[in-house]
Amino acid sequence: MQLTNQTGDQHEVPTEGGNGNKYLLPFILITSLFFLWGMAHGLDGILIPHLKKACQLNNRQSTLIDTAIFFAYFVMAIPAGIIIKKIGYKNSIITGLLVFAAGAFLFIPAANTRTYELFLFALFIIGCGLTILETSANPYAAILGPPESSSSRLNLAASFNGLAAMLGPVLGGIFILSGVNYTREQMAEMSDTTRVSYLLEEASTVKVPYIILGSVLILVAIIFYFMHLPSMKSKPTENEVKPGFFSVLKYKHLSWAVVAQFFYVGAQVCVTSFFVRIAQKEAGLDEKTAAYYLGIYGFLFMMGRFSGTFLLKFIKDYILLSIYCVISAFLCLVAIYGSGIYIIYALGGIGFFMSIMFPTIFSLGLVGLKSNTETGSSWLVMSIVGGAILPYAMGTLIDIKHDDIQSGYIIPLFCFIIILYFSVFGRRVKIVKQ
Repeated sequence: MQLTNQTGDQHEVPTEGGNGNKYLLPFILITSLFFLWGMAHGLDGILIPHLKKACQLNNRQSTLIDTAIFFAYFVMAIPAGIIIKKIGYKNSIITGLLVFAAGAFLFIPAANTRTYELFLFALFIIGCGLTILETSANPYAAILGPPESSSSRLNLAASFNGLAAMLGPVLGGIFILSGVNYTREQMAEMSDTTRVSYLLEEASTVKVPYIILGSVLILVAIIFYFMHLPSMKSKPTENEVKPGFFSVLKYKHLSWAVVAQFFYVGAQVCVTSFFVRIAQKEAGLDEKTAAYYLGIYGFLFMMGRFSGTFLLKFIKDYILLSIYCVISAFLCLVAIYGSGIYIIYALGGIGFFMSIMFPTIFSLGLVGLKSNTETGSSWLVMSIVGGAILPYAMGTLIDIKHDDIQSGYIIPLFCFIIILYFSVFGRRVKIVKQ
């Protein structure tokens, strides 16, 4: 039996197991990966204000948390594509889970020594694991079923990424954030011993959550090891010339998808990275309540994924993407110029409306790539480096503006304008002859 995906490529699939229901269990397992890497990213929004306090950082330094984890996507995207071709989807997934777990366990020595550089290294290792997982799972979910429903299938799987985006901040707020905050003056009045003890205690709260996360990852890797997954090996179509890694960008819609994905991930990370701080500073919320609201943001993100999956049955994916971009840009203006709790409402709305963007851009970028799907997937995953660069730019702008966090949200506003251009013009499939 052959399965032809949205890209037009053919993939060999085992014929045993009867009808299409044999894809259900593999799809469930793949969906669990979306939840796990969503949990990692969901905790980032808690780690940034937490380590800013525990390691005494400024805004720019705190965004290096994003830089560490998302720079790994850039570094590992090409190796991840090579790994998939060499050892297949299943073994690549297991490898990604184990690397992810290793990074989680590195939080133990980082917390024990309160070494920010070691935290960043641990997050970089986590990012390497996530890159392998995402490079494997996104195209696998896209081709694991009828080609006409690949966008809906990706959005359904990504909905559980949204579930993790809701649970991550809530659990992080409970188990990581202490709710104890001292002003700069109060810290200066402490004795050296008291201050060091307080900061070490703050840093140590990350250990238990990341030990549990690492243990779960190892358990899931074991389950994947013993489970049978359908083989999805690409077969080039007749007379197809397969371009190299860079020449695949002659697919102009893929090139624009890479640009759009860069700005989308940058926008998403910018919104969440400073959510807790803007909730404290502009809406007057305490640390734990702000984390709770970040969890509500995650809930809206999840609901956006589920409702988006439903709407995609009736609305063209690029049309829905365009509508959501316009609304998200408007909500950014509210976040920039609004005041009080309305800023938090606007950011929650952004979470809802940008929820479908990643899987939709990913799916649109892979259209017509045929046997170049893995290479295109590597480019789209590599573009996630936007999450490393744009939050750092936002943190720098906020520091320049003397901790005016609202002004920083002009960066995600610009990002949504770029994505809108892709959804209207850039996503059109066209190959430029060389």
